[in-house]
Amino acid sequence: MTALKLEVERRTELGKNAVNKLRREDKIPAVIYGKGEENINIKVDLSEFLKISKAAGVSAVFDLVLEGKSIPVVVKEIQRLSLKNKIVHIDFQKLNMNEEVRLTIPIVLVNRDNIRLQPSVLVQQLDQIEIECLPAHIPASAQVDVENMDFSTPIYVRDLDIAKNENITILRDLDDVVCSLTPPAAPRDEEEEETGIPEATKASENRME
Repeated sequence: MTALKLEVERRTELGKNAVNKLRREDKIPAVIYGKGEENINIKVDLSEFLKISKAAGVSAVFDLVLEGKSIPVVVKEIQRLSLKNKIVHIDFQKLNMNEEVRLTIPIVLVNRDNIRLQPSVLVQQLDQIEIECLPAHIPASAQVDVENMDFSTPIYVRDLDIAKNENITILRDLDDVVCSLTPPAAPRDEEEEETGIPEATKASENRME
């Protein structure tokens, strides 16, 4: 049982027309699947789902309340329309609170807008990471503070806050780079931009003439 709960309904409407009708009513078709169990087709109120996602993050554990029964789940996948970024389907994974679960959580770079070394360009190579842990230990995100970064020292997976949590197994090489800081590109000479010929090349051509 968790503090966050989302009321859902069993879905008997199948097929494209039925699904489109649900979406017009701001209901999202979804499925609950569990290890060794039959999948359960459900429908979810879009606005209520967005409230939970905003409050706790998409990797949070919460209860789906179906026909009076609470089912602990995490969001396994959200399908969206590529152009409109509109949610069209949700996969929920049913949890056994005593068994470890494997899932992907976002990486958050704290203080990315307050980096002291300026001017600079922050390049993020990883924006999410796969972990394994008991449901009670699932974090909303993996975080690292980048305020004091410099050009010579990137941030590695081992620098993430979850790397220090003995309850979480990171399913990625700890030496993989999360992000790095680089100097901004040097501005090109205005005349060089117009002609496309570097000054050194132009001077050499003049001597040949």
